[in-house]
Amino acid sequence: KAEDVAAALAKGGPVERPETTPAAFKVGDRIRTKVMHPEGHTRLPRYARGCEGVIEAVHGVHVFPDTNARGDGEQPTWLYGVAFKGTDIWGPDSDPKLSLRLDLWEPYLDRL
Repeated sequence: KAEDVAAALAKGGPVERPETTPAAFKVGDRIRTKVMHPEGHTRLPRYARGCEGVIEAVHGVHVFPDTNARGDGEQPTWLYGVAFKGTDIWGPDSDPKLSLRLDLWEPYLDRL
């Protein structure tokens, strides 16, 4: 019903999907984010491209927003919590006590 639409949209939808492949990374692995310049949607912020980080969490398999936003399907993939030193993100003159944590999909990451 029309009056139920707002409540249904506010709930969101489940984005977790079943595992079909093993995770490429585990907690403690060191990674570097890819340097990429896609024409369409991506959840890898430009300021975090080409930066080194450490996997802090493995969140399971989720809809890959890049392909889903283009209409290329969900293409479920592993999602990780990645920690970065602030100096690796904002440069050597930034406060060395700062850090940044991002949830990033496996296609954005390379092993160091």
